[in-house]
Amino acid sequence: MPLARISLLKGQSPAYLRAVGDSLHAALVEAFNVPPTDRFQLFHQHEAHEMSCDPHYEVADGAQRSADWLVFAITIGKPRTAAVKQAFYRKLVEKLAQSPGVRPQDVMVTILPAQPEDWSFADGAPASSLGPVAGS
Repeated sequence: MPLARISLLKGQSPAYLRAVGDSLHAALVEAFNVPPTDRFQLFHQHEAHEMSCDPHYEVADGAQRSADWLVFAITIGKPRTAAVKQAFYRKLVEKLAQSPGVRPQDVMVTILPAQPEDWSFADGAPASSLGPVAGS
């Protein structure tokens, strides 16, 4: 059960947010083998003065980020290999480019691992007491 926090500039439409969430979830299902029903996303919309990145920081292809950049912070329980993470990054930017049309240069991702005892899904019980969590 990955938990995704998505930060972006305030003012996007609900349809845009849904498209971002759909693209993220599809990439997680395909690359991380997350069950289709494990969708947990939090959108954090910020004023322009609350998001800052160096406008001269170049990404891989020499392009620069625009003001429409997205930041994904994804907490996962089940460890993934570097190759699986790289496949996920590629899949995510591919899907976001298709819908809602986000430039790959405007996508920043961090993967944050957590142990089962670091999660409580409900009732104050640690996830570690539930046994293995599928697709996390």
